Amino acid sequence: MTGPGWLDGVFAALMMLVAICCAARLAIGRIRGRATELDADVLHVLMGVAMAGMFEPRLNPLPAFAWRVVFAAAAAWFVWQAIRARARTPSRASRCAHPVPHAVECAAMVYMLLAVSHAPGMTMPAMAGPERSAGGNPALALILALFMLGYVLWTTDRLASLSRIAAVRRRSADQGRQPVAAASPVTARQRLRVSSTTVDGRQAGWPSLAPRIAASYKIAMSIAMGYMLVTML
Repeated sequence: MTGPGWLDGVFAALMMLVAICCAARLAIGRIRGRATELDADVLHVLMGVAMAGMFEPRLNPLPAFAWRVVFAAAAAWFVWQAIRARARTPSRASRCAHPVPHAVECAAMVYMLLAVSHAPGMTMPAMAGPERSAGGNPALALILALFMLGYVLWTTDRLASLSRIAAVRRRSADQGRQPVAAASPVTARQRLRVSSTTVDGRQAGWPSLAPRIAASYKIAMSIAMGYMLVTML
């Protein structure tokens, strides 16, 4: 299965935009002293560049084997972070709150890079017919693609929850000193959720700097990766 050439160009541009946004977020977070998911943002800078190069080989700065080493090391890092998650205190704002999806993303990148190494250049559209079959496992590609779909849905739900929480905070600010209990029952429950998910000024699982942008680029990255995996079926 292959996609139209224009769509590959769109995804390449989108992945470069994601990489730029993540790099800017890292820089702005350091300048302003705001919490970010440091390791996740660094990962997505690298992943954005690598995926842009997979869609458009002229954008690729490194050979496939170098990217495989990078993402294998990143996968090991996020697996280690997931193992440590239960014991780690929530004040480590520079670490991502949900390392498992990022570990799977890294594993998917290694899988796709191994597959493209059997095709000329480093481009997903070049993988066709017998070469693609020799380089990839359709069952594994399907499992990874389904995971990406689930991650998109999960992240979208969290993005919607974040918007609801922001609305509750605005209503609370408008109410001034009025107790939350005096508001509607739904508002009170939502307010309880806000207070229970806030740690050191940072919502658990969400960085304090531009959380909607962070969720949006994760969704875009997962969609592009899912598309890549589907083309390998």
